[in-house]
Amino acid sequence: MSMTYVEQILRARVYDVAVESPLQRAVRLSARTSNEVLLKREDEQQIFSFKLRGAYNKIFHLPDAQRAAGVVAASAGNHAQGVALAGQRLGVVTTIVMPVTTPGIKVETVRRLGGKAVLHGDSYDEACAHATQLANDKGLTFIHPFDDPDVIAGQGTIGMEILRQHADPIDAVFVPVGGGGLIAGVAAYIKHIRPDIRVIGVEPEDSPTLERALAAGRRVILPQVGLFADGVAVKQIGKETFKVARKTVDEVILVNTDEICAAIKDVFDDTRSVAEPAGALAIAGIKKYVAHEDAKGQTLVGILSGANVNFDRLRHIAERAEVGEQREALFAVQIPEKPGSFLAFCRALGRRSITEFNYRFSDQQDAQVFCGVELRNGNTERAAIEEHLVGKGFKVVDLTDNETAKLHIRYMVGGHAPQAHDEKLFRFEFPERPGALLNFLKGLSGGWNISLFHYRNHGAAYGRVLVGMQLDQKAVREFRSYMRDSGYRYSEETENLAYRFFAKGG
Repeated sequence: MSMTYVEQILRARVYDVAVESPLQRAVRLSARTSNEVLLKREDEQQIFSFKLRGAYNKIFHLPDAQRAAGVVAASAGNHAQGVALAGQRLGVVTTIVMPVTTPGIKVETVRRLGGKAVLHGDSYDEACAHATQLANDKGLTFIHPFDDPDVIAGQGTIGMEILRQHADPIDAVFVPVGGGGLIAGVAAYIKHIRPDIRVIGVEPEDSPTLERALAAGRRVILPQVGLFADGVAVKQIGKETFKVARKTVDEVILVNTDEICAAIKDVFDDTRSVAEPAGALAIAGIKKYVAHEDAKGQTLVGILSGANVNFDRLRHIAERAEVGEQREALFAVQIPEKPGSFLAFCRALGRRSITEFNYRFSDQQDAQVFCGVELRNGNTERAAIEEHLVGKGFKVVDLTDNETAKLHIRYMVGGHAPQAHDEKLFRFEFPERPGALLNFLKGLSGGWNISLFHYRNHGAAYGRVLVGMQLDQKAVREFRSYMRDSGYRYSEETENLAYRFFAKGG
Protein backbone atom coordinates (compact mmCIF):
# COMPACT_ATOMS: atom_id res chain seq x y z
CA MET A 1 0.00 0.00 0.00
CA SER A 2 2.74 2.45 0.97
CA MET A 3 4.51 1.96 -2.34
CA THR A 4 1.32 2.73 -4.23
CA TYR A 5 0.91 5.97 -2.31
CA VAL A 6 4.58 6.85 -2.69
CA GLU A 7 4.17 6.59 -6.46
CA GLN A 8 1.01 8.72 -6.33
CA ILE A 9 2.71 11.31 -4.15
CA LEU A 10 5.70 11.52 -6.49
CA ARG A 11 3.29 12.07 -9.40
CA ALA A 12 1.01 14.45 -7.51
CA ARG A 13 0.28 17.75 -9.24
CA VAL A 14 0.34 20.39 -6.51
CA TYR A 15 2.97 22.98 -7.40
CA ASP A 16 0.76 24.82 -9.89
CA VAL A 17 -0.83 26.36 -6.78
CA ALA A 18 1.31 25.32 -3.79
CA VAL A 19 4.82 26.33 -2.79
CA GLU A 20 7.39 24.13 -1.07
CA SER A 21 6.81 25.58 2.37
CA PRO A 22 9.82 26.28 4.62
CA LEU A 23 10.96 23.90 7.34
CA GLN A 24 11.82 26.53 9.94
CA ARG A 25 13.63 26.09 13.23
CA ALA A 26 11.58 27.30 16.20
CA VAL A 27 14.43 28.99 18.05
CA ARG A 28 12.64 29.84 21.30
CA LEU A 29 10.71 26.58 21.54
CA SER A 30 13.85 24.58 20.76
CA ALA A 31 15.69 26.29 23.60
CA ARG A 32 12.80 25.87 26.04
CA THR A 33 12.37 22.15 25.33
CA SER A 34 16.08 21.29 24.87
CA ASN A 35 15.24 19.72 21.49
CA GLU A 36 15.52 20.74 17.85
CA VAL A 37 11.96 21.77 16.97
CA LEU A 38 11.24 22.38 13.28
CA LEU A 39 8.00 23.86 11.95
CA LYS A 40 6.68 22.89 8.52
CA ARG A 41 5.10 26.23 7.56
CA GLU A 42 1.96 25.26 5.63
CA ASP A 43 0.43 28.48 6.94
CA GLU A 44 2.53 30.22 4.27
CA GLN A 45 0.51 28.76 1.38
CA GLN A 46 -1.56 31.32 -0.53
CA ILE A 47 -4.77 30.21 1.20
CA PHE A 48 -2.87 29.94 4.53
CA SER A 49 -3.46 26.17 4.70
CA PHE A 50 -2.18 22.87 3.26
CA LYS A 51 -5.64 22.02 1.89
CA LEU A 52 -4.95 23.41 -1.59
CA ARG A 53 -2.56 20.49 -2.26
CA GLY A 54 -5.10 17.70 -2.06
CA ALA A 55 -7.94 19.67 -3.64
CA TYR A 56 -5.87 20.68 -6.66
CA ASN A 57 -4.42 17.20 -7.16
CA LYS A 58 -7.91 15.66 -7.10
CA ILE A 59 -9.48 18.11 -9.54
CA PHE A 60 -6.43 18.05 -11.85
CA HIS A 61 -6.73 14.28 -12.26
CA LEU A 62 -10.46 14.28 -13.02
CA PRO A 63 -11.47 13.15 -16.54
CA ASP A 64 -12.30 16.01 -18.90
CA ALA A 65 -16.03 15.21 -18.85
CA GLN A 66 -16.18 15.48 -15.06
CA ARG A 67 -14.23 18.73 -15.08
CA ALA A 68 -16.60 20.17 -17.66
CA ALA A 69 -19.64 19.25 -15.56
CA GLY A 70 -18.25 20.99 -12.48
CA VAL A 71 -17.50 19.97 -8.92
CA VAL A 72 -19.08 20.43 -5.51
CA ALA A 73 -17.60 20.33 -2.00
CA ALA A 74 -18.75 20.85 1.57
CA SER A 75 -16.57 22.84 3.94
CA ALA A 76 -16.63 25.64 6.49
CA GLY A 77 -13.07 26.68 5.88
CA ASN A 78 -9.78 25.61 4.36
CA HIS A 79 -10.97 22.83 2.04
CA ALA A 80 -13.52 25.26 0.58
CA GLN A 81 -10.76 27.71 -0.32
CA GLY A 82 -8.59 24.95 -1.76
CA VAL A 83 -11.37 23.70 -4.04
CA ALA A 84 -12.30 27.21 -5.15
CA LEU A 85 -8.68 28.07 -5.96
CA ALA A 86 -8.19 24.81 -7.89
CA GLY A 87 -11.33 25.47 -9.88
CA GLN A 88 -10.17 29.00 -10.67
CA ARG A 89 -6.78 27.78 -11.93
CA LEU A 90 -8.17 24.84 -13.92
CA GLY A 91 -11.25 26.55 -15.33
CA VAL A 92 -13.66 24.28 -13.44
CA VAL A 93 -16.95 25.56 -12.04
CA THR A 94 -16.97 24.99 -8.26
CA THR A 95 -19.90 24.98 -5.85
CA ILE A 96 -19.05 25.07 -2.16
CA VAL A 97 -21.76 24.26 0.39
CA MET A 98 -20.98 25.97 3.70
CA PRO A 99 -22.91 25.93 7.00
CA VAL A 100 -24.88 29.09 7.71
CA THR A 101 -22.63 29.51 10.77
CA THR A 102 -19.51 30.00 8.60
CA PRO A 103 -17.83 33.37 9.32
CA GLY A 104 -18.40 35.92 6.57
CA ILE A 105 -14.69 36.31 5.80
CA LYS A 106 -14.48 32.66 4.70
CA VAL A 107 -17.58 32.94 2.52
CA GLU A 108 -16.16 36.07 0.90
CA THR A 109 -12.83 34.34 0.27
CA VAL A 110 -14.52 31.46 -1.57
CA ARG A 111 -16.44 33.90 -3.76
CA ARG A 112 -13.30 35.95 -4.40
CA LEU A 113 -11.60 32.78 -5.65
CA GLY A 114 -14.44 32.20 -8.11
CA GLY A 115 -16.42 29.60 -6.16
CA LYS A 116 -20.19 29.64 -5.80
CA ALA A 117 -20.89 29.66 -2.06
CA VAL A 118 -24.15 28.02 -1.00
CA LEU A 119 -25.08 28.44 2.68
CA HIS A 120 -27.01 25.50 4.05
CA GLY A 121 -27.50 23.97 7.51
CA ASP A 122 -25.96 24.67 10.87
CA SER A 123 -23.21 22.04 10.76
CA TYR A 124 -20.73 20.40 8.41
CA ASP A 125 -22.81 17.22 8.33
CA GLU A 126 -25.88 19.12 7.11
CA ALA A 127 -23.81 21.01 4.53
CA CYS A 128 -22.21 17.76 3.36
CA ALA A 129 -25.59 16.05 2.93
CA HIS A 130 -26.78 18.97 0.80
CA ALA A 131 -23.57 18.91 -1.27
CA THR A 132 -24.03 15.19 -1.90
CA GLN A 133 -27.61 15.84 -2.98
CA LEU A 134 -26.44 18.56 -5.40
CA ALA A 135 -23.85 16.17 -6.83
CA ASN A 136 -26.54 13.57 -7.51
CA ASP A 137 -29.12 16.02 -8.85
CA LYS A 138 -26.79 18.04 -11.11
CA GLY A 139 -24.17 15.48 -12.12
CA LEU A 140 -21.38 17.22 -10.23
CA THR A 141 -18.30 15.47 -8.85
CA PHE A 142 -18.07 15.59 -5.08
CA ILE A 143 -14.57 16.56 -3.86
CA HIS A 144 -14.14 14.92 -0.47
CA PRO A 145 -12.04 16.91 2.02
CA PHE A 146 -9.95 13.88 3.11
CA ASP A 147 -11.25 10.41 2.22
CA ASP A 148 -9.94 10.17 -1.34
CA PRO A 149 -6.64 8.71 -2.69
CA ASP A 150 -5.85 11.76 -4.84
CA VAL A 151 -6.49 14.11 -1.91
CA ILE A 152 -4.32 11.94 0.36
CA ALA A 153 -1.53 11.90 -2.23
CA GLY A 154 -1.65 15.68 -2.56
CA GLN A 155 -1.31 16.15 1.17
CA GLY A 156 1.48 13.53 1.21
CA THR A 157 3.75 15.85 -0.74
CA ILE A 158 4.34 17.57 2.62
CA GLY A 159 6.05 14.41 3.90
CA MET A 160 8.15 14.26 0.74
CA GLU A 161 9.28 17.84 1.27
CA ILE A 162 10.17 17.28 4.93
CA LEU A 163 12.55 14.43 4.08
CA ARG A 164 14.08 16.38 1.22
CA GLN A 165 14.54 19.51 3.34
CA HIS A 166 16.08 17.70 6.32
CA ALA A 167 18.38 14.84 5.33
CA ASP A 168 19.76 14.53 8.87
CA PRO A 169 18.09 12.24 11.43
CA ILE A 170 14.52 13.04 12.50
CA ASP A 171 13.11 11.41 15.62
CA ALA A 172 9.42 12.18 15.11
CA VAL A 173 7.00 14.06 12.87
CA PHE A 174 3.82 15.41 14.51
CA VAL A 175 0.71 15.75 12.36
CA PRO A 176 -2.71 17.29 13.17
CA VAL A 177 -5.61 14.89 12.62
CA GLY A 178 -9.21 15.56 11.64
CA GLY A 179 -10.52 13.25 8.93
CA GLY A 180 -7.03 11.86 8.42
CA GLY A 181 -6.09 12.96 4.90
CA LEU A 182 -2.94 14.77 5.98
CA ILE A 183 -1.58 12.11 8.32
CA ALA A 184 -2.37 9.29 5.90
CA GLY A 185 -0.41 10.95 3.09
CA VAL A 186 2.51 12.08 5.24
CA ALA A 187 2.80 8.76 7.10
CA ALA A 188 2.56 6.63 3.94
CA TYR A 189 5.50 8.46 2.39
CA ILE A 190 7.71 8.81 5.48
CA LYS A 191 7.25 5.23 6.67
CA HIS A 192 8.20 3.86 3.24
CA ILE A 193 11.31 6.03 2.85
CA ARG A 194 12.42 6.42 6.50
CA PRO A 195 10.64 3.79 8.66
CA ASP A 196 12.79 4.77 11.66
CA ILE A 197 10.96 8.12 11.97
CA ARG A 198 8.00 8.05 14.34
CA VAL A 199 4.80 9.53 12.93
CA ILE A 200 2.61 10.89 15.73
CA GLY A 201 -0.92 12.17 15.26
CA VAL A 202 -2.25 14.98 17.45
CA GLU A 203 -5.95 15.48 18.17
CA PRO A 204 -8.04 17.58 20.57
CA GLU A 205 -9.22 15.67 23.62
CA ASP A 206 -12.81 16.33 22.60
CA SER A 207 -12.39 15.14 18.97
CA PRO A 208 -10.30 11.93 19.21
CA THR A 209 -11.38 10.31 15.92
CA LEU A 210 -8.13 8.46 15.14
CA GLU A 211 -7.23 7.70 18.76
CA ARG A 212 -10.60 6.00 19.37
CA ALA A 213 -10.46 4.14 16.06
CA LEU A 214 -6.98 2.77 16.75
CA ALA A 215 -8.03 1.68 20.24
CA ALA A 216 -11.13 -0.09 18.88
CA GLY A 217 -9.42 -1.53 15.82
CA ARG A 218 -12.17 -0.05 13.64
CA ARG A 219 -13.68 3.30 12.76
CA VAL A 220 -16.02 4.71 15.38
CA ILE A 221 -18.51 7.58 15.23
CA LEU A 222 -18.07 10.08 18.04
CA PRO A 223 -21.39 11.21 19.57
CA GLN A 224 -20.16 14.81 19.45
CA VAL A 225 -16.95 16.72 18.79
CA GLY A 226 -15.39 19.83 20.27
CA LEU A 227 -15.89 23.27 18.82
CA PHE A 228 -12.63 25.05 19.50
CA ALA A 229 -10.35 23.41 16.90
CA ASP A 230 -13.04 23.56 14.22
CA GLY A 231 -10.61 22.60 11.45
CA VAL A 232 -10.45 19.04 12.84
CA ALA A 233 -14.00 18.77 14.22
CA VAL A 234 -14.84 15.48 12.48
CA LYS A 235 -16.95 12.73 14.06
CA GLN A 236 -15.39 9.81 12.17
CA ILE A 237 -12.00 9.15 10.60
CA GLY A 238 -12.16 8.45 6.87
CA LYS A 239 -12.40 4.87 5.59
CA GLU A 240 -9.38 5.11 3.30
CA THR A 241 -7.42 7.35 5.66
CA PHE A 242 -7.87 4.89 8.53
CA LYS A 243 -6.82 2.01 6.30
CA VAL A 244 -3.51 3.81 5.75
CA ALA A 245 -3.09 5.33 9.21
CA ARG A 246 -3.56 2.11 11.18
CA LYS A 247 -0.50 0.65 9.38
CA THR A 248 1.71 3.72 9.43
CA VAL A 249 0.96 5.89 12.49
CA ASP A 250 2.94 5.10 15.66
CA GLU A 251 0.77 6.84 18.24
CA VAL A 252 -1.76 9.59 18.86
CA ILE A 253 -1.42 12.35 21.47
CA LEU A 254 -4.49 14.19 22.78
CA VAL A 255 -4.29 17.84 23.86
CA ASN A 256 -6.80 20.16 25.53
CA THR A 257 -7.98 23.67 24.65
CA ASP A 258 -5.54 25.40 27.00
CA GLU A 259 -2.59 23.45 25.56
CA ILE A 260 -3.66 24.41 22.03
CA CYS A 261 -3.86 28.09 23.00
CA ALA A 262 -0.41 27.89 24.57
CA ALA A 263 0.91 26.36 21.33
CA ILE A 264 -0.60 29.23 19.31
CA LYS A 265 1.35 31.59 21.55
CA ASP A 266 4.54 29.53 21.03
CA VAL A 267 4.12 29.79 17.27
CA PHE A 268 3.61 33.54 17.55
CA ASP A 269 6.68 33.96 19.76
CA ASP A 270 8.85 32.15 17.20
CA THR A 271 7.33 33.28 13.89
CA ARG A 272 5.11 36.31 14.62
CA SER A 273 2.36 34.38 12.82
CA VAL A 274 -0.98 33.41 14.37
CA ALA A 275 -1.91 29.77 13.81
CA GLU A 276 -5.52 28.64 13.86
CA PRO A 277 -6.36 26.17 16.67
CA ALA A 278 -6.21 23.12 14.38
CA GLY A 279 -3.02 24.48 12.84
CA ALA A 280 -1.22 24.55 16.19
CA LEU A 281 -2.14 20.99 17.23
CA ALA A 282 1.21 19.51 16.20
CA ILE A 283 3.12 22.03 18.29
CA ALA A 284 0.93 21.28 21.32
CA GLY A 285 1.63 17.60 20.70
CA ILE A 286 5.38 18.16 20.60
CA LYS A 287 5.32 19.90 23.98
CA LYS A 288 3.24 17.14 25.55
CA TYR A 289 5.50 14.46 24.05
CA VAL A 290 8.63 16.18 25.39
CA ALA A 291 7.13 16.46 28.88
CA HIS A 292 5.86 12.87 28.95
CA GLU A 293 8.99 11.26 27.48
CA ASP A 294 11.44 13.68 29.13
CA ALA A 295 12.89 14.02 25.63
CA LYS A 296 16.12 15.95 25.12
CA GLY A 297 18.37 16.39 22.11
CA GLN A 298 15.80 15.03 19.66
CA THR A 299 14.79 16.45 16.28
CA LEU A 300 11.03 16.94 16.23
CA VAL A 301 9.03 18.24 13.25
CA GLY A 302 5.58 19.76 13.66
CA ILE A 303 3.30 20.52 10.70
CA LEU A 304 1.86 24.00 11.20
CA SER A 305 -1.15 23.27 9.05
CA GLY A 306 -3.06 26.54 8.85
CA ALA A 307 -3.56 30.14 9.96
CA ASN A 308 -7.18 30.89 9.08
CA VAL A 309 -8.24 32.12 12.50
CA ASN A 310 -11.05 34.60 13.05
CA PHE A 311 -9.68 37.80 14.57
CA ASP A 312 -12.34 37.93 17.27
CA ARG A 313 -11.20 34.55 18.61
CA LEU A 314 -7.82 35.96 19.60
CA ARG A 315 -9.15 37.35 22.89
CA HIS A 316 -10.26 33.90 23.99
CA ILE A 317 -7.00 32.31 22.81
CA ALA A 318 -4.89 34.84 24.70
CA GLU A 319 -6.88 34.33 27.90
CA ARG A 320 -6.47 30.57 27.81
CA ALA A 321 -2.82 30.51 26.75
CA GLU A 322 -1.49 31.39 30.20
CA VAL A 323 -3.28 28.41 31.77
CA GLY A 324 -2.13 26.19 28.91
CA GLU A 325 1.44 27.29 29.50
CA GLN A 326 1.02 26.44 33.19
CA ARG A 327 1.78 30.08 33.96
CA GLU A 328 -1.49 30.77 35.73
CA ALA A 329 -3.59 28.90 38.27
CA LEU A 330 -7.20 29.72 39.16
CA PHE A 331 -8.45 29.27 42.71
CA ALA A 332 -11.60 29.75 44.74
CA VAL A 333 -10.49 30.91 48.20
CA GLN A 334 -12.61 31.54 51.26
CA ILE A 335 -11.29 34.37 53.43
CA PRO A 336 -12.77 36.03 56.55
CA GLU A 337 -15.11 38.93 55.80
CA LYS A 338 -13.17 41.53 57.81
CA PRO A 339 -10.71 44.37 57.15
CA GLY A 340 -7.20 43.23 56.35
CA SER A 341 -8.18 39.79 55.02
CA PHE A 342 -7.17 40.52 51.43
CA LEU A 343 -3.82 41.87 52.65
CA ALA A 344 -3.28 38.69 54.69
CA PHE A 345 -4.15 36.59 51.65
CA CYS A 346 -1.67 38.50 49.46
CA ARG A 347 1.03 38.10 52.10
CA ALA A 348 0.36 34.35 52.14
CA LEU A 349 1.04 34.29 48.40
CA GLY A 350 4.43 35.94 48.96
CA ARG A 351 6.02 37.48 45.88
CA ARG A 352 3.77 35.71 43.39
CA SER A 353 1.73 38.04 41.19
CA ILE A 354 -2.08 37.96 41.33
CA THR A 355 -3.37 37.96 37.75
CA GLU A 356 -7.06 38.26 38.59
CA PHE A 357 -9.17 38.97 41.66
CA ASN A 358 -12.97 38.87 41.67
CA TYR A 359 -15.04 39.39 44.77
CA ARG A 360 -18.43 40.69 45.94
CA PHE A 361 -19.86 40.93 49.42
CA SER A 362 -21.90 37.86 50.30
CA ASP A 363 -22.36 37.62 54.07
CA GLN A 364 -20.92 38.97 57.32
CA GLN A 365 -18.75 35.92 58.05
CA ASP A 366 -16.87 34.75 54.96
CA ALA A 367 -15.94 36.06 51.53
CA GLN A 368 -15.50 33.91 48.42
CA VAL A 369 -12.68 35.14 46.18
CA PHE A 370 -11.99 34.05 42.60
CA CYS A 371 -8.32 34.68 41.90
CA GLY A 372 -5.66 33.96 39.32
CA VAL A 373 -2.08 33.45 40.47
CA GLU A 374 1.04 33.62 38.32
CA LEU A 375 3.07 30.39 38.17
CA ARG A 376 6.80 30.13 37.56
CA ASN A 377 7.21 26.35 37.79
CA GLY A 378 4.00 24.97 36.28
CA ASN A 379 1.64 22.52 37.94
CA THR A 380 4.17 21.53 40.60
CA GLU A 381 4.02 25.07 41.95
CA ARG A 382 0.23 25.12 41.53
CA ALA A 383 -0.15 22.20 43.95
CA ALA A 384 2.35 23.76 46.33
CA ILE A 385 0.42 27.05 46.41
CA GLU A 386 -2.82 25.27 47.27
CA GLU A 387 -1.09 23.31 50.04
CA HIS A 388 0.55 26.49 51.38
CA LEU A 389 -2.73 28.45 51.48
CA VAL A 390 -4.53 25.59 53.22
CA GLY A 391 -1.70 25.54 55.74
CA LYS A 392 -2.34 29.24 56.39
CA GLY A 393 -5.94 28.49 57.30
CA PHE A 394 -7.66 29.33 54.00
CA LYS A 395 -10.22 27.07 52.36
CA VAL A 396 -9.06 26.57 48.76
CA VAL A 397 -10.45 24.85 45.65
CA ASP A 398 -8.37 24.61 42.47
CA LEU A 399 -10.51 25.70 39.49
CA THR A 400 -7.73 25.70 36.87
CA ASP A 401 -9.22 22.72 35.02
CA ASN A 402 -12.86 23.71 35.52
CA GLU A 403 -14.27 24.55 32.09
CA THR A 404 -17.39 26.31 33.39
CA ALA A 405 -15.24 28.49 35.65
CA LYS A 406 -12.98 29.50 32.76
CA LEU A 407 -15.74 30.05 30.18
CA HIS A 408 -18.32 31.79 32.35
CA ILE A 409 -17.99 32.12 36.13
CA ARG A 410 -14.79 34.18 36.10
CA TYR A 411 -16.66 36.92 34.19
CA MET A 412 -19.73 37.01 36.40
CA VAL A 413 -18.59 36.63 39.99
CA GLY A 414 -21.17 38.73 41.80
CA GLY A 415 -22.34 36.92 44.87
CA HIS A 416 -25.04 34.40 45.62
CA ALA A 417 -28.76 34.89 45.05
CA PRO A 418 -30.53 33.59 48.16
CA GLN A 419 -33.95 34.39 46.71
CA ALA A 420 -33.39 32.23 43.62
CA HIS A 421 -35.04 29.12 45.04
CA ASP A 422 -34.84 25.74 43.26
CA GLU A 423 -32.18 27.06 40.88
CA LYS A 424 -30.66 24.59 38.42
CA LEU A 425 -27.68 25.50 36.25
CA PHE A 426 -27.22 24.45 32.61
CA ARG A 427 -24.54 25.05 29.99
CA PHE A 428 -25.76 25.25 26.36
CA GLU A 429 -24.28 25.42 22.86
CA PHE A 430 -26.18 26.61 19.81
CA PRO A 431 -25.19 27.54 16.23
CA GLU A 432 -23.97 31.14 16.18
CA ARG A 433 -26.02 32.87 13.48
CA PRO A 434 -28.13 36.06 13.26
CA GLY A 435 -31.06 35.79 15.64
CA ALA A 436 -29.71 32.61 17.28
CA LEU A 437 -29.63 34.03 20.81
CA LEU A 438 -33.16 35.43 20.43
CA ASN A 439 -34.43 32.07 19.16
CA PHE A 440 -32.72 30.34 22.05
CA LEU A 441 -34.41 32.64 24.56
CA LYS A 442 -37.81 32.18 22.88
CA GLY A 443 -37.43 28.45 23.39
CA LEU A 444 -36.93 29.00 27.11
CA SER A 445 -40.15 30.98 27.51
CA GLY A 446 -42.18 27.96 28.57
CA GLY A 447 -43.12 29.33 31.98
CA TRP A 448 -39.67 28.76 33.50
CA ASN A 449 -37.98 31.65 35.26
CA ILE A 450 -34.41 32.50 34.24
CA SER A 451 -32.46 33.43 37.36
CA LEU A 452 -28.91 33.59 35.95
CA PHE A 453 -27.65 34.19 32.43
CA HIS A 454 -24.21 34.57 30.90
CA TYR A 455 -23.35 34.64 27.21
CA ARG A 456 -20.05 35.61 25.64
CA ASN A 457 -19.24 35.57 21.93
CA HIS A 458 -15.95 33.72 21.40
CA GLY A 459 -15.88 34.19 17.62
CA ALA A 460 -16.66 30.51 17.07
CA ALA A 461 -19.37 28.80 15.03
CA TYR A 462 -21.29 27.97 18.20
CA GLY A 463 -22.49 30.26 20.99
CA ARG A 464 -22.00 29.23 24.61
CA VAL A 465 -24.51 30.16 27.28
CA LEU A 466 -24.74 29.53 31.02
CA VAL A 467 -28.33 29.66 32.31
CA GLY A 468 -29.83 29.34 35.78
CA MET A 469 -33.48 28.24 35.85
CA GLN A 470 -35.83 28.11 38.82
CA LEU A 471 -37.29 24.62 38.52
CA ASP A 472 -39.14 22.54 41.07
CA GLN A 473 -39.04 18.75 40.82
CA LYS A 474 -41.84 18.53 38.25
CA ALA A 475 -40.48 21.42 36.19
CA VAL A 476 -37.02 19.82 36.10
CA ARG A 477 -38.47 16.77 34.33
CA GLU A 478 -40.41 18.95 31.88
CA PHE A 479 -37.37 21.10 31.15
CA ARG A 480 -35.07 18.13 30.51
CA SER A 481 -37.68 16.61 28.20
CA TYR A 482 -37.88 19.92 26.32
CA MET A 483 -34.09 20.06 25.97
CA ARG A 484 -33.91 16.52 24.59
CA ASP A 485 -36.48 17.45 21.95
CA SER A 486 -34.95 20.85 21.13
CA GLY A 487 -31.67 19.42 19.83
CA TYR A 488 -29.47 21.85 21.76
CA ARG A 489 -26.29 20.40 23.21
CA TYR A 490 -26.31 20.94 26.95
CA SER A 491 -24.95 19.74 30.25
CA GLU A 492 -26.22 20.32 33.77
CA GLU A 493 -23.80 22.24 35.99
CA THR A 494 -25.81 22.58 39.21
CA GLU A 495 -23.16 20.73 41.19
CA ASN A 496 -20.21 22.56 39.62
CA LEU A 497 -17.92 23.84 42.37
CA ALA A 498 -17.34 27.22 40.68
CA TYR A 499 -21.10 27.84 40.62
CA ARG A 500 -21.57 26.69 44.21
CA PHE A 501 -18.84 29.02 45.45
CA PHE A 502 -19.69 32.19 43.55
CA ALA A 503 -23.20 32.26 42.13
CA LYS A 504 -25.44 29.56 43.63
CA GLY A 505 -29.08 30.43 44.16
CA GLY A 506 -31.12 29.63 47.25
